[in-house]
Amino acid sequence: MMKRHFAIYVGLLIFTVGRAFAQTAVTTQPSKPFGIEVVDDKTGRGVPLVELKTVSSIRYYTDSAGLAAIDDPALMNNLVYFGVSSHGYQFPADGFGSRGVRLNVKPGGFAQIKIKRINIAERLYRITGEGIYRDSVMLGRAVPIAEPLLNAQVTGQDSNQPVVYRGKIRFFWGDTGRQSYPLGHFGMAGATADFPGKGGLDPSVGINLHYFTGPDGFSRPMIPSSPNRLRWADGMTVLKDASGNERLLCRNSVRASLAEGLAMQLMIYNDEKDVFDVLKEIPKDAPLQPSGHPNRVKADGATWIYFGDMGPSVRCRADMEHFTDLSTYEAFTCLPVGGRYKGVETPLDRDGSGKLVWGWKRDTQAIDEKESEALIRAGKMKAEEAWFRPVDVETGKPVMFGASSVHYNEYRKKYIAIGCQVGGSSSMLGEIWYSEAEKPEGPWRRARKIVTHDRYSFYNPVQDYFYSQDGGRVIYFEGTYTGTFSRDADFTPRYDYNQIMYRLDLSDPRLEGTH
Repeated sequence: MMKRHFAIYVGLLIFTVGRAFAQTAVTTQPSKPFGIEVVDDKTGRGVPLVELKTVSSIRYYTDSAGLAAIDDPALMNNLVYFGVSSHGYQFPADGFGSRGVRLNVKPGGFAQIKIKRINIAERLYRITGEGIYRDSVMLGRAVPIAEPLLNAQVTGQDSNQPVVYRGKIRFFWGDTGRQSYPLGHFGMAGATADFPGKGGLDPSVGINLHYFTGPDGFSRPMIPSSPNRLRWADGMTVLKDASGNERLLCRNSVRASLAEGLAMQLMIYNDEKDVFDVLKEIPKDAPLQPSGHPNRVKADGATWIYFGDMGPSVRCRADMEHFTDLSTYEAFTCLPVGGRYKGVETPLDRDGSGKLVWGWKRDTQAIDEKESEALIRAGKMKAEEAWFRPVDVETGKPVMFGASSVHYNEYRKKYIAIGCQVGGSSSMLGEIWYSEAEKPEGPWRRARKIVTHDRYSFYNPVQDYFYSQDGGRVIYFEGTYTGTFSRDADFTPRYDYNQIMYRLDLSDPRLEGTH
């Protein structure tokens, strides 16, 4: 009897030890992740922001090199199905309509899959935030930028305002997130970058950002202010002072919230402290003031700075005296001098033959695309009379721009606009369009969609004109990728609320007919 009990005891002991050993073996399996690379089927370049989703709804997203590191022990040494999807890209469907691939996931293994680009513009990489090359680092791959995982503790940044100033590219962003607390700062972050060939990377590869940081190593505000106030600056303008030195000026909106503005200021960069100082308080409701992404333009026998959010519709002479005197600003408008837009009953400026008189005028107000559309619907203006009313080259339907970036392009010999559509078919603020015009103010007649997002915003696009290549044939632009305004949940990890770079080849035949 005792022998039987002893045998049972020994058996249980062996079972327990064996089970513990098996569990240990599972939890201490080889730590090398399985690598998946998603590449453009035409260029072979890695595609960022591709979702790889298992049947258990485990999601992985490719990093800026198009790599995903799979390290889940539950998936290892198994045949795993990954659904493949990405904004503006498409994976082939099987006979059941499923778009994905089955892969043998093994520690240290690797697989490459190809995806078709639908967008005309090509997604290149994420510029800001944490883990830009997270998966590349996990897989032991070389990375192009100096800070591939975390730079200045920044996790998110909104709406870039880039400018070339005193031999450097300078970037200024709105609200900035941090890794150590849910709230970051709201006083415009800042960083510099070197030009390609002068210490900087080729823009097709990436950008090494050198942030202005505080004692704690986190990005610091470039516009110091009291707490609980948003500071949003734009209209970054470089002008020469009386001594012939370059000075950087901008407009700053002090706000309690998105809806409540408290003050408006003109600011000047303090080169000794690397902050913006208040230069002048201006009326927050001034009809003409700097905004958006400025352009230096020679027209009407003078050099001007053109401003505007939807398109260049306000200008001032290109000197500090005129920049700071809002009474000298001019609007491109069809209102009479002294006129203000007060709804569809607003009198318009027409000549004796009834022709609408568009022109640059002082002491009035610019008429944007939204106001033009309202006047058209009310029968006060004909569609062909509107100067900023691009229509889709394929459908002929108007494309309402919420914000745009306009620059002269040497390759096309025209001004080109990269604009964000309000109320697009795929997303509220995620559709990006291309258009051309002879003059910065237009008329802007036709547009072509170049980037799409599925229920995701990509707002405040800006051309990084200083990165243009091959005589302007290749241009670069970026925007803020965020679920804000387009979805309530299910945001993309790490990518959300950050800047993503795109490249556009202006020789693409699909861009014809946009003038």
